[in-house]
Formats: sequence, C-alpha cells, structure tokens
Amino acid sequence: MQDRPKSQGGRRPSVARRAPAWALAGLVLLAAPGAARAQVFLGSRPSPDLTIGPLFVRASVTPALDVVTVDVLWSLVVPPTASGAALEQDLYLLWPGEVNGDAAAGPPDPALARYVRERGLTPVREGRLHLYARGLYGTGGTRPTEPIAGGAPFVTFVQEGGPLGVNPRVTYVRIPWHPWMINRTWLMGLRMELGGLVRPVPATWIERLFWGRRHTLALSYNEVRGRGIFPMYFEHRDRLLRLADEPSQLLATFSRAEQLRIHDVFPRTASRRSAEGRAATEIVSLFLDRSEGLVPQVLTVQFGYYTRLQAWAPVLITALVFVLGNMAGPLLVTLARHFGPRLKDRFQFGPEAAAPRERQAGTIVSRDALERLAPGQTTYEEVLRLCGADAEEHEQFGRPEHRRLVYRGRRVAPQRRRRFGWVATVDRWEVEHHEVEITLEHDVVRDVQARVRRARLTQPGAG
Repeated sequence: MQDRPKSQGGRRPSVARRAPAWALAGLVLLAAPGAARAQVFLGSRPSPDLTIGPLFVRASVTPALDVVTVDVLWSLVVPPTASGAALEQDLYLLWPGEVNGDAAAGPPDPALARYVRERGLTPVREGRLHLYARGLYGTGGTRPTEPIAGGAPFVTFVQEGGPLGVNPRVTYVRIPWHPWMINRTWLMGLRMELGGLVRPVPATWIERLFWGRRHTLALSYNEVRGRGIFPMYFEHRDRLLRLADEPSQLLATFSRAEQLRIHDVFPRTASRRSAEGRAATEIVSLFLDRSEGLVPQVLTVQFGYYTRLQAWAPVLITALVFVLGNMAGPLLVTLARHFGPRLKDRFQFGPEAAAPRERQAGTIVSRDALERLAPGQTTYEEVLRLCGADAEEHEQFGRPEHRRLVYRGRRVAPQRRRRFGWVATVDRWEVEHHEVEITLEHDVVRDVQARVRRARLTQPGAG
C-alpha cells in the first residue's frame, strides 16, 4: 500500500491494479505538436465505482486575452447497487500547468506539498481554488450559486533534473467531498484563472494589417501524454473516474462577439452558436464521445478580436492604394524622366561596364575618306560612295552648278572612375563634334573643310 494525502474524512487511499479507465481531460493549447493541457479526476480509493456525468469544461475568453477563466462543472453518478454514503470520498484533480489561486479561500494544505516532496518533486506554488455548487433550478430565471467554504487546496510542482531538464509544471488539487456532488439537481464547479492558454498564431505584417492578430485556443479530453502529467497519471491510473453516459462537452465562450472573428474550428463536428440569454457572446462546443476510449478528443478554435478600424481595413487600404496609384503614376513618370537619364549617364551596367563603348550619332567621315577627296577630280557620286548619302545638301539660288554637302556627327566616350564587376561609375564624358563641308561645282569637288570640336561634360546631353 502506498502513501496518499489524507482526505477530510481521515481516509488514506490505497493502490490496486486495474485497467486504465476513462480520463477527463481539460484545457489544451496546441501551439506545437505534442503540447497539450488536460485534466484527470482521481478518487481517494482504488477502483472507484463513481462515475462523472455530466461534465462541462468551459473556457471564457475576453478581448484582453491575458487571463482565461476556466470553470469545470460536474456531477457524480452513483450506481444503483451502492449508496452515496458508502462511496463518499475526496476527489483529486491532476492538472498540467500552473493555476492562480483564490486568496480568500484560505491557506494551503501542507499535506499536498509533503505528498509531492516524498516523490522527489519540488513544490513551486500552493493555495486554494474557488469551489462552488450551482443549482439547476431557480426562481425568476436565476439559478442559485453556493460557494463551498474552504475551497479546494492545490499544490503546483515540477520535477527537476533528467535528460530533458525541468518538466512542465503540474497542479495537484484536492476537492473535498460534498453531498451536493451526488445531488442530481446541483452541479459542482471549480474555477481557475489561467494565463498563457491563448497563444498568438505566427503571421506576417501584411496578414496582421488586413486580418488583425490571430490566436489559438484548444480544449482537450483524455490527453495524459505530457512529460509533467504522465508519471502521476501512471501511478494513480487505478483511481481514475470513468465518464458516465451523460452529455459532456468542451466549451469555449467568447465575449464581445461583435468584435470577434472566428477563422477556423476543428473538428468539423463542433458546433458554433450564440449564447442563449447572453448578448454578444459566442459559444463553440464539442460533445465528448465516450466510445472513443483513451483517444484524445480536441477542440481547437482559431480566432481574433478586431477594432472597428480593423474591420474597415480591407476597404480603406484598397481605396488608399487606388488613390495613391492614380497620384503616384504621374509622379513616378516625372521622376523617371528627370532622374532616369542622369542615373543612366552616371552608371553603366552589364557588359558595358567591363568594356565601355562609345556613343555615336549622325555621320562622322573618317580621315581615310577625307584623304581620298581630291579637289578638281572627285565627282559627286564618288563623294556619296566614300562619305555616305546622309548629308545635308545646300544649293544656291540662281547657281544650280554650285552645291554644298555638309556631314555632321557626334561621338561620346565615357571616362570611368570605378568598376565593380558588371557595374561601373562614369566620371565624365569626352564629346567630339565632327563637321565636314564639301563644295562642288558642276558635280566635281572644288573645296573640302573639316572641323572637330572637343569638350568634357558631366552628362553627354548637356552640350
């Protein structure tokens, strides 16, 4: 027989061998694979004949999202072959995670801390939780709620050391026996304030801008695989309370429904509805299937709270983009026309950066062609063949035998300063203006004039 913490009635539960029974799981947040929160109800005696039903695990979420209020409501079912007095015993709740106690409920129970120390565990927090009973019937549309004096003592502990380091925190709660636990017109309730159950969903800034911040809340049933909870579950699995044939649910209630946007709910069998008699409250619920055995049942809700400005964000942003697009078009065109040529003249990209090329416009008559032009001998056709047909032709009125051909050209050569691979900066441009004037009489060259002007410019088009 192993040691168990003493209950209020002085009983010390023992251990007996029995196959694993139905476990009642609670809040779970699936932020990463295998990360889950759950609850397990235990009796004070091995092989308890009591079953729990109905069971409601309800998480109340507000736009603050900092602390989630969790209410666990249940009732015990006594088999017809036994009496409630014979089965009277304290219940224990094994809850992975840390809970916030109720300071007004009273001092902690030192027996719980001593019990976990005997197993090499380290208590990190003690206190009491708010315990109450809620009647199913009432007058004037209200149901009576009776607080239970003394509440439910708890201890939160960790297991230090080991290859994986410190185990996640686990809370062990003792729920004193109360006659209303087997009264079919009352439901017992345990209230906890929990932080960290709502976790943000990773998103880009564009997603947050259009759809706001998303969060995930998950509730689970029968999840005991965590490193913190499994050793205690395995030791006390003979005292697990089964789930009765009663309607049991996982519920997530969201206040301020006018600001709520539920993006996804899993599984698809979960239902979503407005709360009856409670304005602006949305409820997402999942019925627990008793036939699933030890398979975990999970309700996951992805949601987000938004302001009125965020609700209009898609429309406002679309309108803003449309207005700015119409305004930015002419502005970008003007900037491109103004700065584009300057950037093009100051930087060279691609193969031109490695081997700069000259720019040439018009017709530049080569020196070799000029040397072949002999006054008194070269004809008009020979000039066009040597110098090209792209020439300005001038004739004098009244003297058709005289004509003048003018060739104009421009050559621009970049002078580089630095080169980085296929990118080079241009320090200045060497510009040459070529002009050749050929005078003909009776289609024979009489005179040739060639002029070249050179300049250095910061931009090739400045001159």
